[in-house]
This record gives sequence, structure tokens and C-alpha cells, in this order.
Amino acid sequence: MRYESLIDAIGRTPLVRLQRLTRHLKPAIYAKLEYMNPGGSVKDRIARQMILRAEQEGKLKPGGTIIECTSGNTGMGLAMIAALRGYRTIFTTTDKQSREKINALKAMGAEVIVCPTAVAPDDPRSYYSVARKLAEEIPNAFFPNQYENPANPEAHYLTTGPEIWEDTEGRITHFVAGMGTGGTLTGVGRYLKEKNPNIKIIGVDPVGSVYYDYFHHKRVVEAHPYLVEGIGEDIFPSTMDFSVLDDVIQVTDCECFLWARRLAREEGIFAGGSTGAALYGALKVAEQAGPDDLIVFLVPDSGMRVLNKVYNDEWLRENRCFEPQVKLTARDLIEAKRKRGAIRDLIVVHPHDTVLTAFRLMDAQDVSQLPVFEEGVPIGVIREDAVMRLALQGHDLSQFVVREVMEPPLPILRPDTFVDELTEHIQRETAVLVLTEDGRYEVLTKYDLVHSLAQILNPQS
Repeated sequence: MRYESLIDAIGRTPLVRLQRLTRHLKPAIYAKLEYMNPGGSVKDRIARQMILRAEQEGKLKPGGTIIECTSGNTGMGLAMIAALRGYRTIFTTTDKQSREKINALKAMGAEVIVCPTAVAPDDPRSYYSVARKLAEEIPNAFFPNQYENPANPEAHYLTTGPEIWEDTEGRITHFVAGMGTGGTLTGVGRYLKEKNPNIKIIGVDPVGSVYYDYFHHKRVVEAHPYLVEGIGEDIFPSTMDFSVLDDVIQVTDCECFLWARRLAREEGIFAGGSTGAALYGALKVAEQAGPDDLIVFLVPDSGMRVLNKVYNDEWLRENRCFEPQVKLTARDLIEAKRKRGAIRDLIVVHPHDTVLTAFRLMDAQDVSQLPVFEEGVPIGVIREDAVMRLALQGHDLSQFVVREVMEPPLPILRPDTFVDELTEHIQRETAVLVLTEDGRYEVLTKYDLVHSLAQILNPQS
């Protein structure tokens, strides 16, 4: 396609269906590749909208200076458009941002001021405060302030949302994105819910940010530092409309980085840590979704700007993020279990069965817990400890039904879950369920883990 200006090339980014990471999941998952924007990120959209809106309203005049606090991507979008329109740019950023991002901003002609990360937002040294102060002191300056500028979510309401709706032919059921300023989730969410109120909008928030606790527990917690760039906040921007959200999923730094690396290696999509967060959220949503669901997650930027971090093995090790050294998966353990003849039909109970029935079944099968299924779906687990407590208290086990004593269901994992993650779940829950490619559930316990690993790692023993 031919454009008269680089600004006109912003948007219309492709949706690409994942193939390998989702082959055992029921719904389709599509990635919205925002690094295909000319400035390399989703922030090109809001940069254009904020500048155009400011020009229309007379807030940005010829020869003016654009001053913004940015983690890098918004700055790139603003610097790109400023270069075309003859504006000066000054950006404040934090000291956790990658050197690639800072150098890229300077390459576009911007002045960059690096501020400390571990200070309160109202601290005069914070990148919010420094940007605001510069905007007050420099003549003919414009402070877009993406955290409070309504043009931020407006950009996504006018462009990103309609693109997703059109490109999925209205079939989208879930939209997942990392939570930063909230502009993407708010703008896309408002548009999609106008089209279909049943569409679920899910934010993904890193541990250390304030959003997750506020959404789920209506409490404001103090933010603490985290490593992933571009998502999470220590403030509540006005551009984040919580009423649009249906859920917020929490993610760790390491989950962000390792899922981004898997996305590159298994799908060929080379993206940053915030994409790893969105992918993690999309896969969590997919675990509970059906074959008719269509999930879209946002890929905000490329991995090029975090090469020395997310894609640097030494940096990952320094920050205690380790990729699995033994590349074994739940699928490998199930296969080893099958080879030693330990695979059998999954033994379950139903919520209306008596506790006595469950206890006799556990005793007969020599197991300490039983999954509780209803209409073919796991809804809980009954454990031997809970049954024994009732018996020791003198209760008649035949007078209680399983639903009264069952606990939340065992974790449901994908067959491609690596052993290290599976081990963490088993240590907490004693067992997990694995949903296989053919739609069956297999149970893996600590006993299975030990014996299957021994068989795989020492096949001659």
C-alpha cells in the first residue's frame, strides 16, 4: 500500500493465529501484532491521536516542545510524529528501561532524562514529576500526559477496537492485554462491548503493580518494583476505566519473560516482556474457554528493544529467571506413566455421592484424593484428610455428600507444561489434572512425578 505520510501508516496491524502453543487448547487464539506499526509499537496510535487532538484544540503550536513521561514506546511514537511536524521532544523515563529504548529515542532527535524507578509518583525525582515540572517551565510546551489524556483510550476506540471486530468478523469472545495506562483496554473494551456486551475484557497485571488488588479486593496496596517494562502502575490513571474489565490476571516477571521467549521460539513472534504477560493471560483464559471462543491478545511491541534483557540468558539468571534445564513436559510424564502400565481410567466422584462412597473408593484404589466431576467437568477435589476429620469427630459419613466437604478443583494444566511449573503445582496441591489433546483428563501426583522422571532420565535402570 502507498501512503502520503508515515502517520497514515499507523494501524491496520495483522491478527495472526497461534499454532504450536495452542494445539491442545479448544479456542482459537490470535495475536494482534502492534509492532507492525511504523514506530514499532501500539503507542503509535495514541501518539497520533494526542498530537492531532492537541493541534486541533490549540494546545500544540508550531515550533512547540512535546514533553512526556514514557517507558519508551509512547516516546517513540511521539518522536516519530514530532520529527514529521517539526516539534522538539523531551522525554523522561525510568532507570529500569532498556538501553535500546533510550538510544532509539535519542536517534529520533529526542532529549532523554533518566529518573529513578524506586521513588513515589509524587516524589520530585519521579519521571511523572520531572516531566510535569519541565512542561511548566519551558515556553510553548505541550505535556500530552498519556495517563490522563482522553485521546489515549479514544485512539483505541476509533482504531484498534474496530480493527479487531472487523478482522474477527465479530466472532471475538475475549480480549486480553497488559495493563499500563489502561488506554488500550479501555478504548478497545468500550468499542467491543458496544458491539457485543458478552465479550470479556481481561487485563494482565504484574506482581508489584496496584491494579490486581484494587480490582479483586477493592484495596489500594503500595506498589513495589518489578522488572517487566511497559505494564503495571503505581498510580491509578484516569485513562483506566475499571468498569470495562471483566477480570484481571496477575503475572510474575519471570512468567512475562519466559512466555515471551517461548512465543518467539515456537510461533516466530518476536516480542517484549509485556507480550509475554498478555500471552500468559490469554492461555489462562483459554483453559476455561470452549471450541467456539475466539481470544485476541495484544502484542504491544517487538523484542528488539529488550534484546539485552528478556533475550539475554545472563540477565535472566541474574534476576533469578531460569528457563527449564530439563525440557520435559506433562505429556512426557504421562507417556512414561503409560509405558510402565500405570495409566488407568480417571477415578472420580460426583458432588451428590456420599462421603462414605468417596472414602470407600479411595480405600479400594489406594489414593488420597479424588477429583469431583459434574457433567464431565472438574469442579472440586475431596481429600482423605477431610474425610478422616469428619470420621474422627464421630460423624456418620453416609449423611454427608461430597459437595459439602470438597475443596476447589485441582489445577488443570496443558500437556506442554514444563516439569518445573508442574512441580510447583504438585508441591502446593499434591496432584494436578492434565487436559490431553483428545479431551481426556489425566491425573499426575508427586508419586507419578518421581517415578516418571526416574524412568525418563535413567531408562536403563
